Amino acid sequence: MSLMQGDSLTAHNFGLQIDGVMVEYLAEVSGLTIEQDVIVSPQNTAQGKIDINILPGVQKNGQCTVVRGMTQSNSFTQWINDSINGRMSTARKNATIILMDYEDNPVKRYNLRNAWCSKIDASSLKAGEAAVLTETVTIVFEELVIE
Repeated sequence: MSLMQGDSLTAHNFGLQIDGVMVEYLAEVSGLTIEQDVIVSPQNTAQGKIDINILPGVQKNGQCTVVRGMTQSNSFTQWINDSINGRMSTARKNATIILMDYEDNPVKRYNLRNAWCSKIDASSLKAGEAAVLTETVTIVFEELVIE
């Protein structure tokens, strides 16, 4: 691994796998969030003093946003169509966001269980514009495991 003690990963070296297949032409991953409820449990001690315990509650589902160049990727397009059309038996897939070091070695993984596309936003089409077309896809998931 090319990272020395104290080195941080860089934001430009990452990948996304969906069911083990790398998504090509990925521009950005943002907003990776998951939340857990917090349970506050106040109690009185034997001495009559208040003692407040904070406990973990129910984990909520999470989401992230992926921006990619618009390509002819049939598998990615099919996954989006399955999600948007409610074909959840084929839309729910396991996805992994992979962070890599300077030598493209995987260093950290965010594993998203039962992920599917909840929203897609295509970039604007404009006559005379010299720009890349992109798709912005919101991915929701049921569980996050960080390795």
